[in-house]
Amino acid sequence: MPEAPDQRPLSAIPPVTARAIAFVAILLGGLAGGLIGYALIDIQCEGDCSLPTGLGILIGSVLCAGGMAIVSVLALRAMGEWREVTDRERAGHAPR
Repeated sequence: MPEAPDQRPLSAIPPVTARAIAFVAILLGGLAGGLIGYALIDIQCEGDCSLPTGLGILIGSVLCAGGMAIVSVLALRAMGEWREVTDRERAGHAPR
């Protein structure tokens, strides 16, 4: 017997679009962190500042991208849980 078209296998994996948006958000967070790190060192340093500027860019990028990754993972997990709840409600297994 074929499945109904609206039936899909249950999965906690978020949609591909949501994962792609999260990936782009992490990249943008890293870019913003690098710009902030560069600006902080550029304001404070005089003379040859290539090493401090590079470290500022690196540390700012890694910290901001890491923070954004944590936020993205939490948002994607919440999305998966939300989908699970709606799937249970549709199936008639919602808690009363």
